[in-house]
Amino acid sequence: MNLYYELLGYPVFTVEDVTRYYDNVNSARSALKRLVAQDLVVRIRNNLYTCISGETGAPVANRYQVACAVTNTAYISHHTAIEYHGLSDQIYYEVYVSSETRFREFEFDGYVYRYIPSRIQNGVVRVTYSGGVRVTNMERTLVDSTNEMDRISGMEEVISFIRSVRSIDERKLRQYLTDYGSQFLFQKIGYMLETFGNMELQDDFYEFCQKNIKKSKRYLSKDVRHGVYNRKWKLVVPDAVAYSKNGE
Repeated sequence: MNLYYELLGYPVFTVEDVTRYYDNVNSARSALKRLVAQDLVVRIRNNLYTCISGETGAPVANRYQVACAVTNTAYISHHTAIEYHGLSDQIYYEVYVSSETRFREFEFDGYVYRYIPSRIQNGVVRVTYSGGVRVTNMERTLVDSTNEMDRISGMEEVISFIRSVRSIDERKLRQYLTDYGSQFLFQKIGYMLETFGNMELQDDFYEFCQKNIKKSKRYLSKDVRHGVYNRKWKLVVPDAVAYSKNGE
């Protein structure tokens, strides 16, 4: 048996995975240690490894596979999910990983993996033939990114993402908004989709959002410096041509 070739079948693996090929864990650890010493395997973080490709000399696992292997409940979200869905025109070296289990931030192969608490469970899909990638779907990504706009994505990125989405499932969108149950999120989503969105949403979707905002009055984002008050959504929003619908 050639252990290296066996392990190439796992984008990311643990000592427990290696133990399948040996009678005891000590033998597995020794074999794994030899592969690391030979630069055939690299340690990602505590008890998480990937092989080194003989063709490229780079880790076999990509950043999305690494992220989803960090914990049993890990999945990529926020602007990392936007990237995965092919709707980002920027390259980021931060990978956002939502998980029900906390983990310490770490760096591997030039990327920093940041922990985000998993606040709701719906809207996560396992991608077929991806080597274990789990990612938020388009609707959940939209809701997450808008919810954490000031902490992670930034207003400009969220606007750009919204403009790039051509279709969306209203039913899913309503479900995730209800799961979060945040009055401020209903305000932001309603305003952002109505102002910058290119997808066709029914009037009753916006009515649904308005019914959940009550009397809250807020700034859309900390990035709003000189804004105007939007009475419909009870938000202080940007007053700038750069943020007008479709860039017009």
